[in-house]
Amino acid sequence: MKPDEAAEHHEHLQHTAHGGEHGGSGKRIAILIAVLAAILAIVESGGKAKQTEQLAKNIDASDTYAFYQAKTIRSTVLRTSSALVESVVPETVSAERKAKLDKTLADWKESADRYDSDPKSGEGRKELIEKAKHLTAERDEAAMAYHNFEYGAAALQLSIVLASASVITGMPVLALFSIGLGGVGTALGAAGWFAPDALHNLLSGGHGGSHGGGH
Repeated sequence: MKPDEAAEHHEHLQHTAHGGEHGGSGKRIAILIAVLAAILAIVESGGKAKQTEQLAKNIDASDTYAFYQAKTIRSTVLRTSSALVESVVPETVSAERKAKLDKTLADWKESADRYDSDPKSGEGRKELIEKAKHLTAERDEAAMAYHNFEYGAAALQLSIVLASASVITGMPVLALFSIGLGGVGTALGAAGWFAPDALHNLLSGGHGGSHGGGH
């Protein structure tokens, strides 16, 4: 083999080797992008589910608070009416009339007491306010989970962009950043399912707890 032919053959072998390296790297990044895209789809699905749950819980909490207010008004009206009737009943009223008034007042008091608390139906003021607080807490938890999913999805989308850019530019460091950002996005998505208030507590300096409202 002539010297120039040997040099040409050596150059061809080097080019083939470099091509194989780039091809292998490209395949690994393609797999990385596919994995990130799959995780992104799961995280976005979780986010939509939590958003729907948040809206539903918010409606339920608002309805329960409204029902509680209605019961409060009814109870107040009955007790006020009872006090008013008792204050204006003349002492000379007949026994029959007095018996009817006493029965009416007793019925009003019984109804007012039932409006205040009715464990059997669960629709007394005491039961309704507890139910409303519980629904509000569930709504706030769903909202925190939704925010985790949203942040996680954003991180995963950026990681996919960086992975794609690493293929185009041939800069492996972008792939490393992509892996790191993908890990952050995955962790945020997992927090949406298993620890919805973790990010909230972290950002608020560890002071957790849901803030009521909704009425």
